[in-house]
Order: sequence, then structure tokens, then C-alpha cells
Amino acid sequence: MKSLLILTALCLTLATTAMSQTTDSKPPVDGNGAQMLDPLLENLTGKWKLDRKAGKRESKNNVDVMWVLNHQFLQVHMKDVKRPPQYEALILIGYSNEDKRYVVHWTDTFGGKYSEKGYGTRDGNSIKFVFPYPDGEVHNTFTWRPETKTWRCLIEQPDKDGKWSVFAEDTLMRPK
Repeated sequence: MKSLLILTALCLTLATTAMSQTTDSKPPVDGNGAQMLDPLLENLTGKWKLDRKAGKRESKNNVDVMWVLNHQFLQVHMKDVKRPPQYEALILIGYSNEDKRYVVHWTDTFGGKYSEKGYGTRDGNSIKFVFPYPDGEVHNTFTWRPETKTWRCLIEQPDKDGKWSVFAEDTLMRPK
């Protein structure tokens, strides 16, 4: 019994120490220690209609976006408007304070083989996410257009010769 109590105390001590050393357990803070909300990603919260053009194909999705997990991630839930839906995705976008870059986890109806973790850097009103797929990188650049209050997501990939081209372009607009 005594060894069980010692083991339990040791586990609790290790867990507490590990949690106190985590640098990403809180949203980013400014120089004064005040919590900073990401003003760019804040523009993405709420409900959206998404129009996608991929080659000659066009599709439409409903998109719901909200902060989750103690404001650590922005959850983007995309769902095809067709019945039954042909596509659905859950995307989590967070920020790594330690690495000073965005992180994204993309999961969708294509399954585990195609789910991927990517990293993003911000440039003005855009965040360029890079996904390191085994058969080649994919770039997905989210751009906020404040003049129209819309988002553009440009998905690009290289061809077999390494030339980059547009795979798909998404436009997100607020529903009317």
C-alpha cells in the first residue's frame, strides 16, 4: 500500500511538472502579459458559404468556424451541401508560441492516409500553410480580403516537373 501511495505521488508530481513546463498551454500574450487574440483568424469565425473551383469542377460547402480547446485552436468544419455530402473536413488551426508559426491539422473524408499536419507563416492578411505529403508538398494560402469581408483559399501543388499550379480555389462568403 505504501509503495502505491509513493507511486501515485510520483506520477502526480511528474504530471504537474510537465504541465508547468508547457509553453503552448495558453494563447499568445503581448509584452505586458495580456492575452492576444489572433485578429486575422478572428475574422474567420462564424458561418460561411464556400464555393470551390477545382479545374472544371465546382462545388459548394457550408463552413462553421469556432474557437475550441480553451481558445487554442480554431476549428473549421466544412461540409458539402449535397445530400448525402460528398465531402466533409475538420480542420484545426493553432499557433505555436515556441516555434512562432501556425500549425494546422487537416482531416477529411479521404481518411487517415491523406490527413496531414502542416505549418503556416503569416504575411499581412495571408497565412501560407505547407503540407509535407510524401509525394510532394501542397500549399494552401488563406487570405482575408477586408474590403469584401471574404476569404480566399488557394491550394497549389507541383506537377511532376516541379512547376507549381492551382489545384483548387475556394471563396468563403457570409451566408445571406
